[in-house]
Amino acid sequence: MHPQQYTEPEPALWAGGQALQGNDAPPPKRRRWRRILLFSLLAVVLLVGVGVAGGALYLRSVEKDIDRVDAFKDVPEEGRPQAGAKGARNFMILGSDSRDPESNSGSRTDTIILAHIPADHSSAQLISIPRDTWVDVPKSKDGRHGGRKAKINAAFAWGGVPLMVQTVEKFTGVRVDNVMMVDFAGFKEIVDALGGIEVTAEKKFTSIHPPHRTFPAGPQRLDGEAALDYSRQRKQFADGDFARIRHQQQVIKAILDQAASGGILSSPGKLNDFVKATSSAVSVDEQMSLLSTATDLRGLRGGNVTFLTSPTKGTGNAGGQSVVFADEAKVRVCYDAVRRDSVQEIIDAAQKKK
Repeated sequence: MHPQQYTEPEPALWAGGQALQGNDAPPPKRRRWRRILLFSLLAVVLLVGVGVAGGALYLRSVEKDIDRVDAFKDVPEEGRPQAGAKGARNFMILGSDSRDPESNSGSRTDTIILAHIPADHSSAQLISIPRDTWVDVPKSKDGRHGGRKAKINAAFAWGGVPLMVQTVEKFTGVRVDNVMMVDFAGFKEIVDALGGIEVTAEKKFTSIHPPHRTFPAGPQRLDGEAALDYSRQRKQFADGDFARIRHQQQVIKAILDQAASGGILSSPGKLNDFVKATSSAVSVDEQMSLLSTATDLRGLRGGNVTFLTSPTKGTGNAGGQSVVFADEAKVRVCYDAVRRDSVQEIIDAAQKKK
């Protein structure tokens, strides 16, 4: 029997972390503003460590109205991994880029991150799983897809967030506690609100997208449009999509560092500008408490967030496609360390990206 080929679904609109087909209307402006506000607060309260007391009122005001996705509705409990170390949390972060010039479908996720928060809440390890990783995808609820090997991001196209949860849990053996969905096109406005960020390019290269910026080798300061452009580049690099992952991780870390050092936390005016400037949207699963999450993560800074990539053996061909092959032995070691909440072993086992 020949393997079934993965076919991209018809283009869909992206709203609230779910694909909307046909004439489904986008959310009203009022709800969109609440999502914008929430993303800003998450970026500041959760990741930069602004005082929880100051953010609590805002979080309570949007908690009941934030867009939720039923991430675990169709995930059979009997097939899920057991909970990991007590007090530790594992988030699955799914990212899309709604304004990516190369995107031809709104029903895929180009960024897949398993974020581990240790029981002591003193750090975070963000493990990127390349979107082309060749994995076993469980059958979709309708039985029409899955039940075979495919690229990991096919799971989202075939069965939405629940099938993505099943696929990531099957691949890692790690139980996903919460899910967040982010549109990374919002980086532009966030970076501009911060007054720009600094990144270090490993070599000189020219963007493949208009206006075809040239990024020199070494440290440089980027505005929002340039930062978004920088985070998309991959075709000029021998390691392809791994370069895109690396650039995206650089931009995320630079945002955290700039937000922590740029005076935004001590200036109500700058914080207000930051909130208003952010045009990204975020959705979370139905069980996630924003206030308790902010409380747990209030001590995080860019300096104690480690960016990693799930262990791989490189690229090749399978099922008539170019794919990324996981290093199965190292994958087992890496995610076993996640389950046991052994931070240094996680860092040692995964591929660390600067």
